[in-house]
Amino acid sequence: MDPDDRIAITDLICLHGHRVDAGERCDDLFTPDIAYDVSDLGGGVIVGTTALWEAALALGDSNPVGHHVTNIVLTEVGPDEVSARSKGIGVMADGTTGSVTYEDTVVRTAAGWRISRRKVLARRRPLGR
Repeated sequence: MDPDDRIAITDLICLHGHRVDAGERCDDLFTPDIAYDVSDLGGGVIVGTTALWEAALALGDSNPVGHHVTNIVLTEVGPDEVSARSKGIGVMADGTTGSVTYEDTVVRTAAGWRISRRKVLARRRPLGR
């Protein structure tokens, strides 16, 4: 994978937490038809950037105050598609935390790299059990 693409994709994934925590829309991080799968958290699959924004607003104060991404691993699928796996740590207003795994499909568009699919998997048990 081209080092410039690797940096751009890593920045894209990291920028999500900063933008969400600031209460900003993330339309420029996702394809317009993003499939954001939070089924493992009880929320189903959210399709589209507008629906994703509305879902975030509906959560209101139940949103984490901090989204932290780490352990990003990128695998080139093709010249315009990358599979990304990363870990997410959510910090709630009361200080409790939760851990998730993000499984992303990232595609090259005319506007640059964008996440076209994200699956959020909750970590509820240690050691992968």
